[in-house]
Amino acid sequence: MKKYSVFVSSLAIATLLVTTSATTPDVSVMPTAVASAAASTLRVNTENSTMKWNAKKVGGEHYGSIKLSEGTLQVNGNKLVGGNFNIDMSTIVVEDITRAESNKRLTDHLKSEDFFSVEKFGKSTFNITKAAPIAKAKAGGPNYIITGDLTIKGITHPVTFPAVVKINGKSAEAEAKIVVDRIKYDIKYRSSFIGTAADKIIDDTFTLDVKLVTDGGTQAVGSK
Repeated sequence: MKKYSVFVSSLAIATLLVTTSATTPDVSVMPTAVASAAASTLRVNTENSTMKWNAKKVGGEHYGSIKLSEGTLQVNGNKLVGGNFNIDMSTIVVEDITRAESNKRLTDHLKSEDFFSVEKFGKSTFNITKAAPIAKAKAGGPNYIITGDLTIKGITHPVTFPAVVKINGKSAEAEAKIVVDRIKYDIKYRSSFIGTAADKIIDDTFTLDVKLVTDGGTQAVGSK
């Protein structure tokens, strides 16, 4: 009888363990699978997208454009949840100087080691780490605060800026002005930071006006 009781007890424990294992879901992987299925990655149309740069100095400014080589916007329903873009640094164009010789001189200087070291660092990148909707955003105004990692000359720093985001199904647009502190990226030519003469100073920040467009029409996204 004693041996029979031990056998029955062992069988009951084994049955309980098998039943528990079979009925308990693996919850650790379910959220990841759901998130991956819900988000859509939209490819940026680099021909329709634009990037404009502006750098100010004592007594004036220079401005121009630069091309994006690729990018994406990630959306979940009518919300922006991520994205990135790459900048082809070799495509820097100066637009405010019309004289060909002077234009080339500045363009070449911007590509040199004094500024962006394009021969060594041909690509700059931006990756969104957070896209926060702005509550009660005004129509036509910024409706997101974007935070992400900006890499220039192989150096990465976080930047945060407001953006206007529009989404319509499988298409999207995003527009923003990014203020860049060039000192953080080891671009110190004629900076006040290094004691440049007052009348020779170039501002320590420059701006990038970015417009990302994916294929298709768009409509404004309301923040909730």
